[in-house]
Amino acid sequence: MLGAGLVDVPPVPYQDPSAAVLKDPRVPEARRFCSACGAKVGRGRDGRPGRTEGFCSNCRHPFSFTPKLRGGDLVVGQYEVLGCLAHGGLGWVYLARDRNVSDRWVVLKGRLDDEDADALAAATAERAFLAEAEHPNIVKIYNFVRHAGSGYIVMEYVGGESLKDILKRHRAEHGAESALPLGQVIAYGLEVLRALGYLHGVGLLYCDFKPDNAIQSEEQLKLIDLGGVRRTYDTTSPIFGTEGYQAPEISDRGASVASDLYTVGRTLAVLSFPFRGYTGRYRHALPPRADVPLLRRFESYDRLLRRATDPVPERRFASAAEMADQLTGVLREVLSAEDGRPRPAPSPLFATGPRAAGTELTGALDPAEAAAALPVPHVHPLDPAAPFLGGLADRDPEDLAAALAAAPARTPEVRFALVRVRIELGDAEAGPLLDELAGDLPGDWRVAWYRGVRELAAGHGATAAAIFDGLYGLFPGEIAPKLALAFARETEGAPAGRLYETVWRTDPTHVSAAFGLARVRLAAGDAAAAVAVLDSVPRISSHWQAARIAAFTAAVRSGRALDDAALRDADRRLRALPLDTERRARFTADLLEAALARPGGGTGDGVLLDVPLREGPLRRRLEHTYRQLAKLADGPAERHALVRRANAVRPRTLF
Repeated sequence: MLGAGLVDVPPVPYQDPSAAVLKDPRVPEARRFCSACGAKVGRGRDGRPGRTEGFCSNCRHPFSFTPKLRGGDLVVGQYEVLGCLAHGGLGWVYLARDRNVSDRWVVLKGRLDDEDADALAAATAERAFLAEAEHPNIVKIYNFVRHAGSGYIVMEYVGGESLKDILKRHRAEHGAESALPLGQVIAYGLEVLRALGYLHGVGLLYCDFKPDNAIQSEEQLKLIDLGGVRRTYDTTSPIFGTEGYQAPEISDRGASVASDLYTVGRTLAVLSFPFRGYTGRYRHALPPRADVPLLRRFESYDRLLRRATDPVPERRFASAAEMADQLTGVLREVLSAEDGRPRPAPSPLFATGPRAAGTELTGALDPAEAAAALPVPHVHPLDPAAPFLGGLADRDPEDLAAALAAAPARTPEVRFALVRVRIELGDAEAGPLLDELAGDLPGDWRVAWYRGVRELAAGHGATAAAIFDGLYGLFPGEIAPKLALAFARETEGAPAGRLYETVWRTDPTHVSAAFGLARVRLAAGDAAAAVAVLDSVPRISSHWQAARIAAFTAAVRSGRALDDAALRDADRRLRALPLDTERRARFTADLLEAALARPGGGTGDGVLLDVPLREGPLRRRLEHTYRQLAKLADGPAERHALVRRANAVRPRTLF
C-alpha cells in the first residue's frame, strides 16, 4: 500500500494497453537534439517540417528519430508489435503481445539513434541491471532481443500514469499553480526510496530519477526507464541525468548514493509546490522558505528537502533507508497537522522516557528538569555493553553513576550513558568525556545531542537552541530535536509554541509538549486554550493526573474574571482530583479567591464548593480554609501569615 499505510492515495485505474498506442508517433521538433554535440537537429524552416533522419550540421553525426517497428511486426517470432507508446531519451517504447506466454502485454524499448555509442552502451547496461532487479517497485525485465539489426529490451507492461502525467492532470483540473497533496507526494517518495534502497543494496545506482520515470498503476508505484543505471564502482560509463534533477557534483565526482537521493528530493519539491525556475535560477537550490507557502507551513518538510538536496553530498542523507525513516516521520507530522489526529510511532533513534518537565505550570521552566526529561538516544545493539546497559533502567542517578563506573568495559555506549547521568547530576566531568567521545567517534550526532543537553541543563538556552536547531535539520522527521529545541527556546525567552504544538499534535506520548504548550497559551493570556491542551492528555498517560491538576491551576490562576460556568467547571475539576488535605485546601483557597476577585465580590447564581455564590458565604468559607491551612503549616512564620490572610478575608460586619 502506498504511503506506509498512513495516507490514502487515489488509485490510477489500469489503462487498456491498446488504447495507449500513439496514432502518430513522432519526436516533436523542439525535442530533437544531436546525441553527440547537443546541437538542434531535425528542425523545420521556411514552413517546411524538419527531417526525422539525417546528419547533424554541426558535427556531422547521424541522427534518426523514426520508429524502427510498426504495428503488425513480429520480433524474433515471439513479440507481436501493436505500435508506439512513447519516446524518451534512450529510445522508442513499443507495445507488444508475447505470443509464447499467454499473450501477455509487454513493452519493447529500442533505440532513437543506433549510431550513438553512449546510448547503445546505456541500452546494454539497462539489460544487465534490469535482469538482476527483483523488486515490487521496479519494472521487471523479461528478455533482450535483436531484430533487423537493432536491440530491444523486453519488459513488463505497467499500465497507469507517470508522476509527471499525474501532476499535469491535477493542474489541468485545479489550476496551473496547484500541486499534488503533500501526503500523496510523500507516499510516492517512500515507494521510490524503497526501490532505490534495493538498488543500492545490490551495488547499483539509478542516476536519473524524475517524475517521468515512475508510474502509478492502481495502488502501486514502479520505477521504469533504468537506462541510466550503473554499478556503484563504475567510473567510466556515461552518466545520464536530467537538468533540474541531477546533483551538481555529478560532472566532477560522478554518481553516488547521495546523488540518487538528491534526485528524490528534487522530485518531491517539483511535485509538492509550484517550483518555478527549478531548471534555471534554482537549478541547484530550493527557493527561500519564506517564498513558498507550503514550506512555511511545514517546516520539517522544508528541512528534509534541504538536507536531501544539500550542495555538499556528505551533508545529505547517508542512505535511502535513513531518508525514508525521516520522510515517514515528516508524513506523520503533516497528516496530524491536516486532520488533528495524532500519529505516534516508535523512533528509530530515540527512546521516550517516563519523565515530563514543567508539570506544575508554576514559575519558569526548570532547565535541568527539562534536560532530564528529554528522550534518550537508543543504545547501539552491537555495542559489547548493550546487554549490561539494558539492565540499568529506572535507577537513581547516583546509583546509575556508580553502576556505570563499574561497567565491564568502557565502550562508547557506556561513556554516553555516563555523560547523560553526569549531566543530570551537574557534574563538570561531562564536558571532558564528550570531548573524548568526539575524538573517538568523529561525526557521531550523539556527541552534539549531549552537548545540547548539557547546555540546556546549565541554563544556556541560546547555545542549546543552536545545537538542537542543527539536529532538527539533520533529523527533520524526529520528535526529540523539536522538543529539545522548544525547551531551549522557552528557557531563552524565544517563541516555542509552534514546536510544542507540532510535537503534541503528532505524538501525545511526549507529554512535556502538552505542558509546554499550556505554558505558552497561559503566557499569551489564553487560559481556555491552555486548559484544552491539558484536557487532551490521554487517561492512559502516567501524567494524566498531573495534567488534570495543571488544568485546574490554569483555569483559576489565569488572572481573568471567571463567569459562573467557569467557576462551576473549576469546582467540578477540584472535586475529581485525588489530593491530600493540605493541597486540596490550597486549591480550594485559589478557587475562592478567584470567585471573590470578580466584579461584585463574587456574587452569582448557584453554589460554589457547597456555599452560595455570594460574597459573605464565600468569605466565610475562605476564612475557614486559611485557618485550616494554618493548622497544617510547617512553621510559625507560615502559620502567622495564613492567620493574617484568614483575618483579612473574614466577612465585614458593623460591630
